[in-house]
Amino acid sequence: MQTTIYTDASGFETLAHEWDDLLERAVNAPFFMRYGYQSAWWRCLGNDDLFLIAIRTDEGQLVGLAPLYGETTPAGQRQLTFVGCVDVSDYLDLLVDADHVEAVHHTLITCLADEGVPWDKLYLCSLPHNSITPTQLAETARRQGWQVDVRQQDICPVITLPADWETYLAGVDKKQRHEIRRKMRKIEREAETRWYVVDSLTDLDQAMTDFITLHQKSTQDKEDFWSEPMIQFFKTVAKILAQAGWLKLYFIEVNGILAATMLCFDYNNEFLLYNSGYDPEQFAQLSPGNVLTSYTLRHAIELGRSRYDFLRGDEEYKFRFGAVAEPVYDLEITRR
Repeated sequence: MQTTIYTDASGFETLAHEWDDLLERAVNAPFFMRYGYQSAWWRCLGNDDLFLIAIRTDEGQLVGLAPLYGETTPAGQRQLTFVGCVDVSDYLDLLVDADHVEAVHHTLITCLADEGVPWDKLYLCSLPHNSITPTQLAETARRQGWQVDVRQQDICPVITLPADWETYLAGVDKKQRHEIRRKMRKIEREAETRWYVVDSLTDLDQAMTDFITLHQKSTQDKEDFWSEPMIQFFKTVAKILAQAGWLKLYFIEVNGILAATMLCFDYNNEFLLYNSGYDPEQFAQLSPGNVLTSYTLRHAIELGRSRYDFLRGDEEYKFRFGAVAEPVYDLEITRR
């Protein structure tokens, strides 16, 4: 195995033609590890301390990729963590060719053991429930004599979607089934209601501006979230999604006024609910956010998708819609 470490942003460009090809062969490959997302995050939100660790076979094929960057913790430790970690990326992982898992893990640990790579702690955040990293890479690190800590970071509530809307409704709690139907009828009866989806570059700039405005209105915390780099990141990712055919940006209008929005990724036969927003001062009695959730669930079912992933967070409403929690893990490896 051959290892190359890229330490500036040009490494993304160098790896561009190989990155997603490896992702298609990887043992676990969350959307957030795609080249477009990772490079956009680094361009908009990264710092100057990049470590893209690329592992190739002796014949030159890329079989492993660890997109990392360095930072200093409040305790003064030198820490390496995933590009994208942690606030806006719900799932992250190493990209490891399924046919070369043991060799890639061994090569990565050997590379990190080299004194030329400066770190005290390796923090691999937001590992999905089906990731092999908290088990197999962790065991390789233990054999190196390093301290390993695996802990649950959060959960992602997920719905396995049936073939049709009525079957979905039959599968949720009776009270929730009544509430879904009641709220949909109420808003349609008491107001002029329109819901729609933006899924291409057409009108996307205005749609993203509207999305951000509604997100800001949701809570004070969300308003503070929107720095200029964060705005640029979201708009960049939305364009990448639209160009690839993976964007589903939903809105609901009530009496001609935008009341709620949901930014979803329609990717790999799944709906990922990435973020949402609503105006709490408009039409609260009509529950436009809950209604829009129902519309997006029904749309996902109509499109034949297999899963609806609410992504990280244990908000109660997700479970009322019938979601089941899947754990998300953090792996910390400390050099001894």
